[in-house]
Amino acid sequence: MTELWQHSALELADMIRSGATTSRAVVEAHYARIDAVNGSLNAVVRRLDDDALAAADAADAAVERGDQLGRFHGVPITVKENIDLTGSPTTQAVPAFAEAIPPVDAPVTERMKAAGAIPIARTNLPDFGLRVSTDSSLHGLTRNPQHPDRTAGGSSGGEASSIASGMSPLGLGNDIGGSLRNPAHCCGIASIKPSIGVVPGASSLPPEDPTLSFQQMAVEGTMARRVADVRAAFEVVAGPHHRDPTSLPVNLTALGDGERLQIAILADPPGGNTHPEIAAAVRSAGDVLADAGHDVVEVEPPMYEETIDFWAALLMQDIAVMRPMLDMVLGDDAKVILDSLFETGPEVTMESMVLLQSERHKAMRLWTEFFIDHPILLTPTWAMPAFEHGADLTHGEEVIRDTLRPVTPVNFLGLPAAIVPHGVADGLPVGVQVIGDRFTDLRCLDIAAQIEAAAPPLLPIDPR
Repeated sequence: MTELWQHSALELADMIRSGATTSRAVVEAHYARIDAVNGSLNAVVRRLDDDALAAADAADAAVERGDQLGRFHGVPITVKENIDLTGSPTTQAVPAFAEAIPPVDAPVTERMKAAGAIPIARTNLPDFGLRVSTDSSLHGLTRNPQHPDRTAGGSSGGEASSIASGMSPLGLGNDIGGSLRNPAHCCGIASIKPSIGVVPGASSLPPEDPTLSFQQMAVEGTMARRVADVRAAFEVVAGPHHRDPTSLPVNLTALGDGERLQIAILADPPGGNTHPEIAAAVRSAGDVLADAGHDVVEVEPPMYEETIDFWAALLMQDIAVMRPMLDMVLGDDAKVILDSLFETGPEVTMESMVLLQSERHKAMRLWTEFFIDHPILLTPTWAMPAFEHGADLTHGEEVIRDTLRPVTPVNFLGLPAAIVPHGVADGLPVGVQVIGDRFTDLRCLDIAAQIEAAAPPLLPIDPR
């Protein structure tokens, strides 16, 4: 018999709506699962039992009354602890913010709650999200349910670990350097890094106004075990919001019925090494799409390696300004990561900061032209499997070059990228990255769903 915590978010919504189960039963099942497995994972760092169970009872009463129900009515979700959720602190995973209670919800949590979702817990991240592995000075190390000695990814590693192990069917995270996609790859789940401007982001805690790199590269997004859940939640949270002046009222392009595309594959991205089983997994995903009628070719987009360096330069110019404040609150490991970034990254000057914006415009223009002929680009998410805990501290340059490089161009260019698990490398999951032009987020998810249909993920799993 399938346990309630094993169902997808949309399945749970249908079961609650039809009366096959109750929201209270679903929430209690997920708390029982947290009791069973979180001790070995440390993915959930704060439970919201009283509020969640009260909300579940209210959701069940609404079903009995025949009220109009939202897309995720009565369904539990988890929320990364750097996203505002009233009644619990937005800690940024550092002790200095341990009691930072927001007065209002972030737009994404506001919209998920309006759609009927029930936040049941908060999940771990590294200090201020400034690491591709999840180990925080406030809450400690989060483990990967796929392998206890390998990273769960970062910075939304708590979310991915929770979802993959069945503690949550659906979660909210964010991404400035792969933070929605890195953990999806490591833990074997799906996610979407939206186009810049599509999903609003805002905090009621200082600093309320983001620096340039966050304005141009950081996004909020959704994570789940199945692509359909990621898409449904994305549709709930997308759209302009008055608290985010950069959010846009755009029409998003989806894949047309029976539409066939010319799809580009970059299985072994330039600039570093790629694990052969990861390259093979990307090519296998391409074979799935070819069997579905698409024309699949191997081709490299323009300025690929340059965009990797540009991402680092854009992020570093902001961190350089914020570093004195960050050093007051970051843990020692987070400071090591920043030191490594500055030691190996490009030099930041006033001239380079100005010229970088021109180079960004050029790269965006050339990639837009590339997408005319190749509307979808398939690449690895990471070029290597999930690394051992602490490897990003001891081998930081190697991690950026040989592991992380496929995710950073997407942030620099503001593009959408859906992640779908497909294949394994060294016995660990591989996430295939489905990239498209700006505002083709739904098309990326449609292509990801076609890949997923060929080999549905065997999730959730018991931690190993």
